[in-house]
Amino acid sequence: MNVESFNFNHTKVIAPYVRLVGVTQGEKDTVHKYDVRFCQPNKEHMPMPSLHSLEHMIAEFVRNHTNAVLDFSPMGCQTGFYLSLLNHDNYAEVLEVLEKALNDVLVATEVPACNELQCGWAASHDLEGAKDVARTMLSRRDEWPTVFVDENDPDNWLS
Repeated sequence: MNVESFNFNHTKVIAPYVRLVGVTQGEKDTVHKYDVRFCQPNKEHMPMPSLHSLEHMIAEFVRNHTNAVLDFSPMGCQTGFYLSLLNHDNYAEVLEVLEKALNDVLVATEVPACNELQCGWAASHDLEGAKDVARTMLSRRDEWPTVFVDENDPDNWLS
Protein backbone atom coordinates (compact mmCIF):
# COMPACT_ATOMS: atom_id res chain seq x y z
CA MET A 1 0.00 0.00 0.00
CA ASN A 2 1.15 3.56 -0.64
CA VAL A 3 0.38 4.94 2.82
CA GLU A 4 3.00 4.09 5.46
CA SER A 5 0.50 3.54 8.26
CA PHE A 6 -1.50 1.08 6.12
CA ASN A 7 1.59 -1.16 6.10
CA PHE A 8 2.03 -0.87 9.85
CA ASN A 9 0.52 -3.47 12.19
CA HIS A 10 -1.56 -1.44 14.63
CA THR A 11 -2.18 -4.52 16.81
CA LYS A 12 1.51 -4.77 17.74
CA VAL A 13 2.05 -1.26 19.13
CA ILE A 14 1.87 0.08 22.64
CA ALA A 15 0.77 3.69 22.95
CA PRO A 16 1.76 6.32 23.79
CA TYR A 17 4.74 6.63 21.50
CA VAL A 18 6.51 8.92 19.06
CA ARG A 19 7.97 7.30 15.96
CA LEU A 20 9.58 8.51 12.79
CA VAL A 21 7.31 7.40 9.93
CA GLY A 22 8.92 9.00 6.94
CA VAL A 23 11.78 11.01 5.55
CA THR A 24 11.31 12.90 2.30
CA GLN A 25 14.44 14.30 0.70
CA GLY A 26 14.09 17.27 -1.62
CA GLU A 27 16.80 19.05 -3.58
CA LYS A 28 17.73 21.27 -0.65
CA ASP A 29 15.58 20.23 2.30
CA THR A 30 14.49 17.14 4.20
CA VAL A 31 11.09 16.59 5.81
CA HIS A 32 10.81 14.25 8.82
CA LYS A 33 7.30 13.04 9.64
CA TYR A 34 6.48 11.66 13.09
CA ASP A 35 3.55 9.61 14.37
CA VAL A 36 2.71 11.11 17.79
CA ARG A 37 0.38 8.46 19.18
CA PHE A 38 -1.62 9.32 22.28
CA CYS A 39 -4.08 6.41 22.41
CA GLN A 40 -3.90 2.66 21.89
CA PRO A 41 -5.22 1.97 18.37
CA ASN A 42 -8.61 0.23 18.23
CA LYS A 43 -8.89 0.30 22.03
CA GLU A 44 -9.30 3.99 22.87
CA HIS A 45 -9.50 7.36 21.17
CA MET A 46 -9.59 11.04 22.03
CA PRO A 47 -13.02 12.67 22.08
CA MET A 48 -13.24 14.97 19.07
CA PRO A 49 -13.65 18.28 21.00
CA SER A 50 -10.57 17.42 23.13
CA LEU A 51 -8.56 16.36 20.07
CA HIS A 52 -9.60 19.52 18.22
CA SER A 53 -8.51 21.77 21.08
CA LEU A 54 -5.27 19.84 21.51
CA GLU A 55 -4.58 20.23 17.80
CA HIS A 56 -5.01 24.01 18.00
CA MET A 57 -2.86 24.30 21.11
CA ILE A 58 0.01 22.05 20.11
CA ALA A 59 0.08 23.44 16.57
CA GLU A 60 0.48 26.89 18.11
CA PHE A 61 2.66 26.08 21.12
CA VAL A 62 5.13 23.71 19.46
CA ARG A 63 6.22 26.57 17.21
CA ASN A 64 7.33 28.46 20.32
CA HIS A 65 9.98 25.78 20.86
CA THR A 66 11.28 25.16 17.32
CA ASN A 67 11.10 26.88 13.98
CA ALA A 68 11.28 23.54 12.13
CA VAL A 69 7.53 22.76 12.27
CA LEU A 70 5.81 22.38 8.92
CA ASP A 71 2.60 20.83 10.19
CA PHE A 72 0.87 19.29 13.18
CA SER A 73 -2.29 17.50 12.12
CA PRO A 74 -4.74 15.00 13.65
CA MET A 75 -5.26 11.41 12.61
CA GLY A 76 -8.78 10.58 11.50
CA CYS A 77 -8.84 7.61 13.89
CA GLN A 78 -8.56 10.09 16.78
CA THR A 79 -5.61 8.26 18.34
CA GLY A 80 -2.84 10.74 17.59
CA PHE A 81 -1.27 13.35 15.36
CA TYR A 82 1.36 13.72 12.68
CA LEU A 83 4.20 16.16 13.23
CA SER A 84 6.22 17.19 10.17
CA LEU A 85 9.53 18.99 10.61
CA LEU A 86 11.84 20.63 8.10
CA ASN A 87 15.56 19.81 8.27
CA HIS A 88 15.29 18.48 11.81
CA ASP A 89 16.13 14.88 12.60
CA ASN A 90 17.18 14.94 16.25
CA TYR A 91 14.73 12.51 17.89
CA ALA A 92 15.62 13.53 21.46
CA GLU A 93 14.90 17.17 20.60
CA VAL A 94 11.59 16.19 18.99
CA LEU A 95 10.54 14.55 22.25
CA GLU A 96 11.70 17.58 24.23
CA VAL A 97 9.77 20.01 22.00
CA LEU A 98 6.61 17.91 22.28
CA GLU A 99 6.99 17.73 26.05
CA LYS A 100 7.32 21.51 26.27
CA ALA A 101 4.27 22.05 24.05
CA LEU A 102 2.20 19.63 26.16
CA ASN A 103 3.28 21.45 29.31
CA ASP A 104 2.13 24.67 27.66
CA VAL A 105 -1.28 23.04 27.16
CA LEU A 106 -1.54 22.38 30.89
CA VAL A 107 -1.23 26.08 31.73
CA ALA A 108 -3.30 27.42 28.84
CA THR A 109 -6.33 29.49 29.77
CA GLU A 110 -7.91 29.34 26.32
CA VAL A 111 -7.71 27.48 23.03
CA PRO A 112 -5.93 29.56 20.37
CA ALA A 113 -8.07 30.51 17.36
CA CYS A 114 -11.21 29.08 18.95
CA ASN A 115 -13.62 31.36 17.14
CA GLU A 116 -15.65 31.36 13.95
CA LEU A 117 -13.22 33.64 12.14
CA GLN A 118 -10.21 31.35 12.62
CA CYS A 119 -11.71 27.88 13.00
CA GLY A 120 -13.98 25.82 10.82
CA TRP A 121 -15.88 24.26 13.74
CA ALA A 122 -15.36 26.63 16.65
CA ALA A 123 -18.19 25.08 18.68
CA SER A 124 -16.28 21.77 18.89
CA HIS A 125 -13.63 22.46 21.54
CA ASP A 126 -12.89 21.27 25.07
CA LEU A 127 -10.01 22.98 26.86
CA GLU A 128 -10.26 20.86 30.00
CA GLY A 129 -10.56 17.66 27.95
CA ALA A 130 -7.43 18.62 26.01
CA LYS A 131 -5.59 19.26 29.26
CA ASP A 132 -6.62 15.80 30.52
CA VAL A 133 -5.28 14.16 27.34
CA ALA A 134 -2.04 16.17 27.57
CA ARG A 135 -1.64 15.30 31.26
CA THR A 136 -2.04 11.59 30.51
CA MET A 137 0.48 11.75 27.66
CA LEU A 138 3.00 13.57 29.84
CA SER A 139 2.54 11.10 32.70
CA ARG A 140 3.82 8.40 30.35
CA ARG A 141 6.71 10.44 28.91
CA ASP A 142 9.28 7.70 29.54
CA GLU A 143 7.32 5.35 27.26
CA TRP A 144 7.34 7.55 24.16
CA PRO A 145 10.39 5.94 22.50
CA THR A 146 8.91 2.42 22.72
CA VAL A 147 6.62 1.65 19.78
CA PHE A 148 6.14 -2.11 19.73
CA VAL A 149 5.24 -4.55 22.48
CA ASP A 150 8.09 -6.68 21.07
CA GLU A 151 10.57 -4.67 18.99
CA ASN A 152 11.93 -7.91 17.42
CA ASP A 153 8.57 -9.31 16.29
CA PRO A 154 8.66 -9.79 12.50
CA ASP A 155 4.89 -9.22 12.39
CA ASN A 156 5.22 -5.55 13.39
CA TRP A 157 4.91 -4.73 9.69
CA LEU A 158 2.33 -6.15 7.34
CA SER A 159 3.53 -8.08 4.33
